[in-house]
Amino acid sequence: MLQTCALSLLVFTGASQFALVGALAAGGGPFTAAAGAFFLGVRNAFYGLRLSQLLALPRAVRPFAAQWVIDETTAVSLAQPGRRGARIGFVVTGLSLYVLWNLTTLLGALGAEAIGDTDAWGLDAAGPAVFLALLAPMLRTGAERTVAGVAVLLGLGLLPVLPAGVPVLVAALAAPAVLWARGRKSASRGDTAEEDR
Repeated sequence: MLQTCALSLLVFTGASQFALVGALAAGGGPFTAAAGAFFLGVRNAFYGLRLSQLLALPRAVRPFAAQWVIDETTAVSLAQPGRRGARIGFVVTGLSLYVLWNLTTLLGALGAEAIGDTDAWGLDAAGPAVFLALLAPMLRTGAERTVAGVAVLLGLGLLPVLPAGVPVLVAALAAPAVLWARGRKSASRGDTAEEDR
């Protein structure tokens, strides 16, 4: 229970927590599991770049605010018309989610002992199902859907042959691979157009 609560206190991003715990539960090594969790959390660094300009927080506060840079706080902050509203939205969303996340983590850890074997209930599928439900509406362009499809194929295809956690790392290569292929395709169209002239 102490490990579970410490993880939620220190790693305040659900996708990374699910990836870490999932890889460890499947027998993956701690470094592989941590690497997968790290790469899922990298998007928060990009959110932080945008929020640092929008919120313009004092330097002394920034390390503490960084803990709350997640999807929800970013969305609420960016939806506000001005800096004051963005700051209020960031603090209210961050504080409420952080407190509730850690409270429900504690309750979940206590409840898990009462439930017994979570595999018998099929709860291991809940995390990935929630993640997919959050991701699906964001896939608007053909390129985004292609990247998601290639990532799924890589992840599921390599699952039986690579150690736990490694398929997630390899699946991260889907984005650069698809972008590279699209760039080559565009370049070859440009060459063909030049020859036609």
